[in-house]
Amino acid sequence: MNSKKVAFYTLGCKLNFSETSTIARSFTQEGFDRVDFEEVADIYVINTCSVTENADKQFKQIVRKAQKLNPDAFVAAVGCYAQLKPEELAAVDGVDLVLGATEKFKITDYLNDLSKNDRGEIHSCEISEADFYVGSYSIGDRTRAFLKVQDGCDYKCTYCTIPLARGISRSDALENVLKNAAEIAAQDIKEIVLTGVNIGDYGKGEFGNKKHEHTFLDLVQALDQVSGIERLRISSIEPNLLKNETIQFVAQSKTFVPHFHIPLQSGSNDILKKMKRRYLRELYQDRVTAIREAMPHACIGVDVIVGFPGETDAHFLETYQFLSDLDISYLHVFTYSERDNTEAAVMSDVVDTAVRAKRSKMLRGLSVKKRRAFYESQLGTKRTVLWETENRSGYMHGFTENYVKVKKPWNPEFANVLEAVILTKIDDDGLVRVAPQAE
Repeated sequence: MNSKKVAFYTLGCKLNFSETSTIARSFTQEGFDRVDFEEVADIYVINTCSVTENADKQFKQIVRKAQKLNPDAFVAAVGCYAQLKPEELAAVDGVDLVLGATEKFKITDYLNDLSKNDRGEIHSCEISEADFYVGSYSIGDRTRAFLKVQDGCDYKCTYCTIPLARGISRSDALENVLKNAAEIAAQDIKEIVLTGVNIGDYGKGEFGNKKHEHTFLDLVQALDQVSGIERLRISSIEPNLLKNETIQFVAQSKTFVPHFHIPLQSGSNDILKKMKRRYLRELYQDRVTAIREAMPHACIGVDVIVGFPGETDAHFLETYQFLSDLDISYLHVFTYSERDNTEAAVMSDVVDTAVRAKRSKMLRGLSVKKRRAFYESQLGTKRTVLWETENRSGYMHGFTENYVKVKKPWNPEFANVLEAVILTKIDDDGLVRVAPQAE
């Protein structure tokens, strides 16, 4: 008998990608064949996201795509949106199974028979029961892997549904993270990106308790010792949890790269307070200064939200000016959108959507300028590039340790190889050309 085929589609963040990989491995262990989502499969698993704009619309499109490929296929929805709005997803035509936060890792237990249901069957716990930890990692392309070290969040930011979708902050045991890192290293993967919902909170809630067994600093120091890993990258860390000791450690580390992604969300203290963020702009400024002093060439990325309720033109200009003056490298700009069951959704002084869009456009323009200035500041310097494995119209792309995106004519011998280069000039497409470094 032919083995059943399973295909996966992942929406949202790097954490979702690492979890999809773990779920996929559980299917292969049960004898399923994994195929691409574009292929005909017996089961389609969609890992959903509650943060992206139009999450429900995207989900429906993907379900339709699966049904087109195989009208008889069994369709399962897992992930954040499945935890927050299980009824909504179950009602979508073609969906057979909806699994919440704790059930998604046991998905193969729910697949008794793969007959289509008239309506999606829901297995979803109260989010307060999501108190155990499932470690996971994904191998996206051959060059880098996403390693999950933490899940959930105890913060109460007024715009965010993540705590409702993923539960309390909890971490993987240190020895398990190191075991996963060693497994990744053994597969000739050169770079590991650490992911989680709030990774600076690492160490909290190992085995469901609130006692910190280890800190985030313990984690990076231990990972720095794992042999076979060339590069480690911290994905995103809250400014109030990015301590001086961590910055100093990364500055002299063998493997951690000088790249930080730090959510700001607003450059106005009034708005930060309304968002219930755990710092003010002065602390953020201080973190950027500390990084610049320790690593002048570091890449610093910033998350920012525009159009939050109560954000006046003056508040927005405060944010714009703050970011314009700050020595950062690029922005990820999010346009605020209302989420059910969040405090912000019922706040007054709602910002008109056209104004939100205009502000978003202004900050995106600022991001282009910042990235260009950062790239220009790096020209003429010696860096190391990890080349990717894809031939892109005769070129290969890669990132330097400090996250400058570079290109050179395609040469398969360099795929998944670290090469010492000199950054020479910015090309018309915004990528940087390189010359091999003379020995």
